[in-house]
Amino acid sequence: MARAADRAKRPARTSVWLEGKAPRGGAARGGGQPSGLDRGRITEVTVRLLDAEGLAKFSMRRLAAELNVTAMSVYWYVDTKDDLLELALDAVFGELELPDAGPDAGSDVESDVGSGEGWREQLRALAGGYRALLVRHPWVSPLIGNFLNIGPHSMAFSLRVQQVIRSTGLPPHGQMGALSAVFQFVYGFGTIEGHFVQRCASAGVTQDEYFRQAMSTIGEQPQFAANFESAADLMEARGGDTVEEMRERDFGFALEMLIAGIEAMVARG
Repeated sequence: MARAADRAKRPARTSVWLEGKAPRGGAARGGGQPSGLDRGRITEVTVRLLDAEGLAKFSMRRLAAELNVTAMSVYWYVDTKDDLLELALDAVFGELELPDAGPDAGSDVESDVGSGEGWREQLRALAGGYRALLVRHPWVSPLIGNFLNIGPHSMAFSLRVQQVIRSTGLPPHGQMGALSAVFQFVYGFGTIEGHFVQRCASAGVTQDEYFRQAMSTIGEQPQFAANFESAADLMEARGGDTVEEMRERDFGFALEMLIAGIEAMVARG
């Protein structure tokens, strides 16, 4: 267990995965640790607290209270709060169902790969799963921006994405750009969606009630009236009777545009 004074003297850490402090199996680091705890249970409770209370309210003391131990007991298993957040971040990536890689995964081929699924379906599945993860765990998106996210579950997802992008037939110099176009879009879409859902829940209103209230308020503002009227046609063409339906249409259409863009670049080159 690292003492608080020792932790304060250390230089800034980069990642728990680069410090040799995060064994993949999840055991504690030494003898004398409190009984009844293990890193897996601590991480599981951390995820549950982050889901229930959010990142801003999370603390080692709050976690210890939930585990019914002292805060210092947790430090038998992790050196810092950041280490624990990285472990929680990687743990939720383990929830993702990755499409079968198939026998040709990892090779640069121009045909579809996988067991009966082409790269398009695999890309849709990966993008949809990533979006759902960001919505289900709104605290994930800011942590992705703060940490390297190179734990085993995160790397499994990343490597599977890379395999699918390689199978599109894009030239090597364009593959990372395509990956970024798709998954940076999903990151932004899922982040906004997750925070909107969280905000509605905190306010005690449904997404549709919140949306109608906002649109009604904007529509009553004279400076926005003209633009609001022109936007009404777009909203009608957008389709969908609920916020969730509109969002599904938007996400699906945008993703198909990106897939079509990949196809166009493959055909061009």
